[in-house]
Amino acid sequence: MKLNNTKKQGGLTLIEVTLVIAVLLGLISVLFIGVSAYKEGSNRAKCILNISNVQKAVRSYQNLYEKAVGNDLLKATIAGSGKMLETEPTCPSGGTYTWLGTIPAVGTAYLTCSLSATSNHAPTSVTGW
Repeated sequence: MKLNNTKKQGGLTLIEVTLVIAVLLGLISVLFIGVSAYKEGSNRAKCILNISNVQKAVRSYQNLYEKAVGNDLLKATIAGSGKMLETEPTCPSGGTYTWLGTIPAVGTAYLTCSLSATSNHAPTSVTGW
């Protein structure tokens, strides 16, 4: 006859629970790093798209009103309700845009971002712009 009549209870030990929590925290931290990199890339793409859209608006205005390169062109002329751009663009990363003020030559961007040097908020090529 056996006197040892104890039942073995199923479950996790404290070390196993701690290990599972540590692995989950590691995976979550990797996820947050990936999300922040994705967000920065998305902001960079949006900024470059804003620069491109302003450039298209400038060229449309230039063609529509037969303006020459070097003529004055204020942002209030092309950005606003009922104009080439309905709203003035803003950098999604908090940078500021510098408007050239004159119609640029082909290959020169009319709009530049203050984060173009540090966060690469500049188009790789403006050939044909």
